[in-house]
Amino acid sequence: MQGVHRTELGHPVDNANLWLFPLSVIQAWLFSRLQTSAPKLRTFSTSQSSLQAASPVWNLGRLNHVAIAVPDLEKATAFYKNVLGARVSEAVPVPEHGVSVVFVNLGNTKMELLHPLGNDSPIAGFLQRNKAGGMHHICIEVDDINAAVMDLKEKKIRSLSEEAKIGAHGKPVIFLHPKDCGGVLVELEQA
Repeated sequence: MQGVHRTELGHPVDNANLWLFPLSVIQAWLFSRLQTSAPKLRTFSTSQSSLQAASPVWNLGRLNHVAIAVPDLEKATAFYKNVLGARVSEAVPVPEHGVSVVFVNLGNTKMELLHPLGNDSPIAGFLQRNKAGGMHHICIEVDDINAAVMDLKEKKIRSLSEEAKIGAHGKPVIFLHPKDCGGVLVELEQA
């Protein structure tokens, strides 16, 4: 019978009755499944022919924030504050990036609620394509943003600007092209 495996004692093992067996039998079954299904595994790929590790000149740090584009900043702020009980800031205009930002403090990291500030805002374009809003980017801290920018340029990772600009937290930031980052817009921020 296809799809049913047998233990050393001849007991059938499938996903539905796996919980009936001791851990050692389950581990043996999982190991045999991993060995037979290895060719089915997918690997992560990017447009780069080979990925290189970060230079010892700069280091990647912690996740600083996840940015969410929202069509209604007041409604989104009220949700995180009143429904989820998060601490939220007042709206902060950041004209050099074309956004208004509300910071949501989560203790171990932050979220940024982004809303367009003017018609030329990159968030306005994002919301035209995603009417309900959604995740816009992630931000990761680096210990030396200038070294990171130079190193990533050498590795052919594109950025959306030639050099770092001051971001919403008052620190230098740069955005990396999503096509070079597994489909994710990545912001690097000076720690």
